[in-house]
Amino acid sequence: MSELQYPDTGMAACVLAQCEKTKDAFAYEFMGKRVRYREFGRQIGECAAALRNMGIEEDECVTICLPNIPQALILLYAVNAIGAVANMVHPLAGDAEVKESLRLGGGRLLVGVDRFAEKLLRASEDTGITTILLANPADYVPVWKRMAAKLSEQAVEAEGRKNVTVLKWQDFLSHGRKEGNRQLTPRKATDGAVILYSGGTTGKRKGILLTNYNFNALALQTMDAGECVKPRCRMLSVMPVFHGFGLGIGIHTALMAGCECILIPQFSVSAYAKLLRKYRPNVIAGVPTIFEALLCAKKMRRVDLSCLTGVFCGGDSLSEELKNKVDIFLAEHGASEQLREGYGTTECVTASCLTPRYVYRRGSIGLPFPDMRYRIVRPGTEEEVPPMTEGEICLSGPTVMACYYRDPEETAKVIYTDADGVRWLHTGDLGKIDIDGYVYFTQRLKRVIISAGYNVYPSQVENALNAHPAVLNSCVIGVPDDFRIEAPYAYLLLRPGYTESPELLAEIRENCRKYVAEYALPRGMEVRDDLPKTLVGKVAYRELEKVYEQEHQAQACE
Repeated sequence: MSELQYPDTGMAACVLAQCEKTKDAFAYEFMGKRVRYREFGRQIGECAAALRNMGIEEDECVTICLPNIPQALILLYAVNAIGAVANMVHPLAGDAEVKESLRLGGGRLLVGVDRFAEKLLRASEDTGITTILLANPADYVPVWKRMAAKLSEQAVEAEGRKNVTVLKWQDFLSHGRKEGNRQLTPRKATDGAVILYSGGTTGKRKGILLTNYNFNALALQTMDAGECVKPRCRMLSVMPVFHGFGLGIGIHTALMAGCECILIPQFSVSAYAKLLRKYRPNVIAGVPTIFEALLCAKKMRRVDLSCLTGVFCGGDSLSEELKNKVDIFLAEHGASEQLREGYGTTECVTASCLTPRYVYRRGSIGLPFPDMRYRIVRPGTEEEVPPMTEGEICLSGPTVMACYYRDPEETAKVIYTDADGVRWLHTGDLGKIDIDGYVYFTQRLKRVIISAGYNVYPSQVENALNAHPAVLNSCVIGVPDDFRIEAPYAYLLLRPGYTESPELLAEIRENCRKYVAEYALPRGMEVRDDLPKTLVGKVAYRELEKVYEQEHQAQACE
């Protein structure tokens, strides 16, 4: 029997109910402008009417390629309110990655930031896109703030191709103001709501279809397990809206709880420190690199953090050393809270396990959320192993995805239903569980680089590198990085007739940028005469990891 009661309705219905319940509380803040729930509800209704006026249909995908700006929140819930599906894409993704997402979603509307207009036009070629909607952060910032922040309403000269309309945000909304019908399209909990992207267990990029049930359940679970996300509290929403952590906890959980989201479109240490000082938030959540950066920030030296009631870390493994440093830092700045680590995957939105408040068991990532079940199985099987025996982490519960969108074959590789009818997700991670139910993460089965909290799949970067005519083959590994914890590094094998030069490497890197997001670009590239092979002929990336370690250790000793 469930510990919590989950609503059989859409994400938008839950948030709009909160807009009615806490009309005068603040829903979000962006660059000094605070918007109350009453106004936020009106904005969602106006945007939903504009989408209807445009002819967006129930279950149609709308691709949202935006950072944490007001339009991203408004669109997300407006899309849900009319029964459509939000296809969330990284705004810094390469042309090929955006195109791939558009083809998978299959919708007609693409929304992005106006300064990326040309890229959006290129990426939308040979897809079903008929309208590109361009937003600007300045749309929701007072004029005097635009000047101070050096924002401007950029004149977009990009012209749409034949049969493609380029539309500005305010022009789009004007249609919504004229449209009278602002009724919700009834949605069930099991209806698809959002597509997020991950490499799954194989490294192949996949769209993950998440339902209203997944997101609403996560919000209620986080409120219960977190014990601090409550009405009128303030949350620094720094994790991006196109990321499971950012959307699931930093936005949806906060808004369902009646919190105020302080929107941060791009992380910088100085801006984050300034916001901590100015807004005195109650809840902060981020990846390890954010906390690592804060420890070194000069502007944090005298900041009073007694306002904090919850500090959460996820998206990547948290070292015991960093946790201890952050806990000491928090105590020195007046906070009574300690850093709490969460664990999860995008296939279950984000976190599904969390260290309890004031209880830390060394090496553990905590206890499962309410209604989430964990089991450890022998890799490649469904056979459960004894306590404290390492195996693959599998989990079940209300946040497990519906499927990999339009990919039943890959879905079948990670989802299985047991004899009791319970759906289990194979995470591709290794871990163990002790007799008290505490979960321990040990290592990843899948080949993936976690860089500043983002999943970078080496095979995807290798394909991008190999697309250059000079590259015969490549291998990408993860190497230590002072800020990002881990970063991609590429070894290249050139085709006959090509000679290594700084100009050629720069050209290869620039070509790679067309296919992968900025955070996935290799930190460095190195040309080799050959790439080591395994017995079955695959590139032995483990050998290259050893080569890198040996070479760089030698350099450090010189």
